[in-house]
Amino acid sequence: MNIQGKTALVTGASRGIGRAIALELARQGVKRLLLVARNEQRLAEVAEEAEAIGAEVVILSLDLTQVVEVNVAIARAWRSCGPIHLLINCAGVAHQTPFLQARLPQVQEEIAVNLIGMYTITRLIARRMVARREGKIVNVSSLMGKLAAPTMATYSATKFAILGFTQALRGELAAHNVQVMTLLPSLTETDMVRDFQWFRWVMPMTPEHVAQTLVEGLRRESPEVLVGWQSHLAVWCNRILPWLTEKMLVMAAPLAPDRPKRYPSSLF
Repeated sequence: MNIQGKTALVTGASRGIGRAIALELARQGVKRLLLVARNEQRLAEVAEEAEAIGAEVVILSLDLTQVVEVNVAIARAWRSCGPIHLLINCAGVAHQTPFLQARLPQVQEEIAVNLIGMYTITRLIARRMVARREGKIVNVSSLMGKLAAPTMATYSATKFAILGFTQALRGELAAHNVQVMTLLPSLTETDMVRDFQWFRWVMPMTPEHVAQTLVEGLRRESPEVLVGWQSHLAVWCNRILPWLTEKMLVMAAPLAPDRPKRYPSSLF
């Protein structure tokens, strides 16, 4: 996909991977950015940076779990800003908790934001893309959408679900010239889960690396984009020796003894 001169909407754009993607799209020549997140002040800061690069920016302070508000906002944005050519679903939340200690409100939040919120905005925009027979949708999953790890049961479940949703959507929308792809970053340095505990042996990457890998995947029109050599190695090992990979995940997880205490501001 040639993104120059296009209009892109990025959810979760106020920080972390979403912010990095928005700024990288601006650098790569996207004409207009629609930035979606709950924190309006942070969105304004990202908008200022993107505008300095040269993109036109519209901020939409939205909670994606509020279906009516999202519906109204997208309809207004489409009328005032024109067609959205690229949708990047990056909004998400994560809670690291052993399953037996998990709290239902946290579980519900992960499902509501990571799945229902993504479904809501995708449905609204995909229908409009299909009517125009043009568009690209990127759903941000995670390496934990391929390899589930202890203490991340619900988060992994939502990321596995995103892979299935994306695959099904890709098959359904292909006939309408709407492409759907998945981005799967590994451990990434953000402030979203700074209180997470260490997983052993995993080296974090930067949000900028994730964003650059996404842009390259858009150019190649890849249906699925793994980010970083660790992700490729882990997925390959899981295909060849799944039992060994599962054992390694248990050993790496915070449930194992003698673990380091904290992540350095990181997120899967």
